[in-house]
Amino acid sequence: MTLTPGPAEGARVLVTGGAGYIGSVVAARLLESGYRVTVLDDLSTGHRAGVPQGAEFVEGRIHDTAAKVLDPSFAAVLHFAAFSQVGESVAKPEKYWANNVVGTHLLLDAMREAGVRKLVFSSTAAVYGEPETVPILETARTAPTSPYGATKLAVDHMISAEAIAHGLAAVSLRYFNVAGSYNGFGERHDPESHLIPLVLKAALGERPAITLFGTDYPTPDGTCIRDYIHVADLADAHLRALHRAHEGEHLICNLGNGRGFTVREVIDAARRVTGRDIPQAEAERRAGDPATLVAGAQRAETELGWRPQHVDLDTMVADAWSFAQAVRAEGR
Repeated sequence: MTLTPGPAEGARVLVTGGAGYIGSVVAARLLESGYRVTVLDDLSTGHRAGVPQGAEFVEGRIHDTAAKVLDPSFAAVLHFAAFSQVGESVAKPEKYWANNVVGTHLLLDAMREAGVRKLVFSSTAAVYGEPETVPILETARTAPTSPYGATKLAVDHMISAEAIAHGLAAVSLRYFNVAGSYNGFGERHDPESHLIPLVLKAALGERPAITLFGTDYPTPDGTCIRDYIHVADLADAHLRALHRAHEGEHLICNLGNGRGFTVREVIDAARRVTGRDIPQAEAERRAGDPATLVAGAQRAETELGWRPQHVDLDTMVADAWSFAQAVRAEGR
């Protein structure tokens, strides 16, 4: 989908966490659109190979490095630098508060000092917790069920206050599950906790089976329903948000593809795409897993002119499969 030219076109931007999955794809798209990109990443969860060619790379934490990097020549920051493992956040909440919240606080300080007044924040629909209604709209009650979701919600509040007090132009984008790959950039976490890469690891023989946690949910096939969005569509939304951000306003938009897929549907798609028999095992429900999580994205369509273009599950899985095979073949 073609972007409407905006005043920031060709400008210098900082992408924090730009060596990670989503950050690397957004950085690549920014470069393709003519922006001058600096990636700031401490490589604790990202990969040096994830930094797109043509981007300047600075290794370091946002806590102490953002202030050294930012200066008035930067037009905006796109902020992806966060820990995002829900289970780990429960076991080590202090790690998440120190990184996600304190780090963002210091980033906002650095932006204010440097006179950089535009921010696009990678938030999460985990801020809503267990939904009262589906699809989930931005007006839904926020009640995160994990420290991860709580830290992201705290940052959203922080950004809103910064916009009111200091004129920050900001957009937060909340989404659930991201899938697929883009031009050689894809998903590889260690440890991995996301369904599609785990299913593909089973297809590659890197794990014995994929586990279905709960098969008695009130859904068509008894397994959980989740919203999946292609990483290329997600990147498009971030670029649109960069154009849309208005001084003194914090816009919050959900991103989703308009429907959800069950765990069994994801596994079946992986079997079709890979042509392999993927073993599966069944286990009890995990505590706190809602039956259905689907984000309503009408505001993104209205405010950003955004609609997902890659909504087919097989396409998302096929792109993820191509990346997983390439990583394995190259040993990276």
